[in-house]
Amino acid sequence: MHAVGVDLIAAEAKVTKKTLYDRFGSKEQIVVEHLADRDERWRAFLAERLDAAPPTPTARVLAVFDASHAWMADNGSKGCSMINAHAEISDPSHPAHAVITGQKRWTLDLFTRLARSVEGLAPDAAGRLGRTLMLLHAGALAAHGLKVFPDPVAHARDEACALLAGTAER
Repeated sequence: MHAVGVDLIAAEAKVTKKTLYDRFGSKEQIVVEHLADRDERWRAFLAERLDAAPPTPTARVLAVFDASHAWMADNGSKGCSMINAHAEISDPSHPAHAVITGQKRWTLDLFTRLARSVEGLAPDAAGRLGRTLMLLHAGALAAHGLKVFPDPVAHARDEACALLAGTAER
């Protein structure tokens, strides 16, 4: 994001720099709007897949991994745009920082809610499971972008399935 200037953004958008500044106010706000739009599209994409998933906790968790796999096939293979953006924007005062961390908090909340639906799981155990699932998911997205080994999202999905199977046995 730092390497791309407003001149290039304006040229690609086929508008003037003045138009960009009139609409967004700053390059930072363009980044905020881009990340917020991407997050909104991801949440809608995921909601469709969660709605279509069987109602079991395991199926719903696995639907998140399946959605991520499909999303990256359709939207690029560089991994998680929020993690990548955070690599450039780690300053909490940057206006995009709240979008980036908000998306990850939302993901943690989603996995925690899904973990709470596992029958017989104590609330503190559901919280731990939610955090573990989020770490598996985020790690898979980062590994996907790095291309260190084939299909890390499928690997993380398999690990999540095993984790959930072990949780159900307790």
